[in-house]
Amino acid sequence: MALVVIGGVAAGMSAAARARRIDPKLEIVVLEKGPVISYGACGLPYLVEGRVREARELIAYTPEKFSKDRNVDVRTGTRVIAISHPRRELVLDSGARLGYEKLILATGARGGKARIAGADLPHVFSLHTLEDGERMRRFVRERKPKHAVVIGAGYIGVEVADALRRNGLKVTILERSEYALLREDAAFTKEVRAQLEKHGVELRTGIAVSAIEAAQVAGVPCDMVVVSAGFQPNVELAAEAGIQLGRTGAIRTDERMETNLRGVFAAGDCAECTHLVTGRPTWIPLGTTANKMGRVAGACAAGARERFPGIVGTSIVGIFGMGFATTGLSVAEARAEGFTPVAARIEALSRPRYYQGARTVVELIADRATGRLIGGSVTGEDGAAGRINTIAAALTARMKIDEFEQLDLAYSPPFSPVWDPLLIAAQQLRKEV
Repeated sequence: MALVVIGGVAAGMSAAARARRIDPKLEIVVLEKGPVISYGACGLPYLVEGRVREARELIAYTPEKFSKDRNVDVRTGTRVIAISHPRRELVLDSGARLGYEKLILATGARGGKARIAGADLPHVFSLHTLEDGERMRRFVRERKPKHAVVIGAGYIGVEVADALRRNGLKVTILERSEYALLREDAAFTKEVRAQLEKHGVELRTGIAVSAIEAAQVAGVPCDMVVVSAGFQPNVELAAEAGIQLGRTGAIRTDERMETNLRGVFAAGDCAECTHLVTGRPTWIPLGTTANKMGRVAGACAAGARERFPGIVGTSIVGIFGMGFATTGLSVAEARAEGFTPVAARIEALSRPRYYQGARTVVELIADRATGRLIGGSVTGEDGAAGRINTIAAALTARMKIDEFEQLDLAYSPPFSPVWDPLLIAAQQLRKEV
């Protein structure tokens, strides 16, 4: 009897690798429906752009190398169509059956093309796999489209828009909600829109797309369409096997990544985890989270006692050289979760003016009732990643704003002003708490 992992990429391969480290003698089988088991999906927009020259540069491990290095039985082109947990058995698309003792589901997530009429037209793309990226780049180079419509202003949507614009296309983004980058924050969306428009990309919000036509989408003429909306977890296989789903629609797990079925674990984009600010289940599919969840699932499936405490929801996206970073809750999200949020948004320079400091926008959000920091965002061309990571660490530590204000942050003119923008924002926010 073996540990079987359904699905590769971030969560699945991290789980298999961690399980092997915990138990060198354990029989481990990875089943992956596609031909590639481990690649940098977040690099796909840069493949389309041309910054990544070849798709193979995004491949972290081939099946052969992973099998050799980790002593894991990797089977590509293998789809699981049913799970019979009482029998500890998987049914494969070939008709074969495979037994297991422990099982890890790393089935990932998928985009929303299937729910849009006309999404099967030859000029319509998604960007989820290496094959998607190669097909899109080939279309751009060979067919030379003039105007692309991107459906969805999430992380991938704006990165694809950036990539296509750098290839000379006119680009329009259509977003169902009133907000960009999955952040319910009007001021943050205004910054995103300004940066996009500065570089020739139009962002239209409040537009729901239900159909794609041959030469236009929602009245916008185009000869290329990218669907980057409607992302949802692949949970049908789990649900049919009696595995419980959570309030987000993803697989419900405990802190050991175990489901309601003993010995069955789930990790990555198909699974929920705990939001450390709210204490409630959340579903924020990102590669960083998938890798961590996979490691814990693999360790626990191999007999260790590890836990994944959760996330604070940190992300950063580059749009034409400017970083747009968020963590925790926006004011609107905090209010919906029952907090009494107060916020301070400031503009400051990333470094001293004499050292070519760049405009940086920082927002910090705290709960008035407790003084606890519960969210933040950073926008800027210089140092956005380091600053959002500092806020994320503070959220994880449940710091209060008066504690955050006193952080001993590094200062040197090439890197930061004597009063870092984070500390200036903290000083302003403390007046409101």
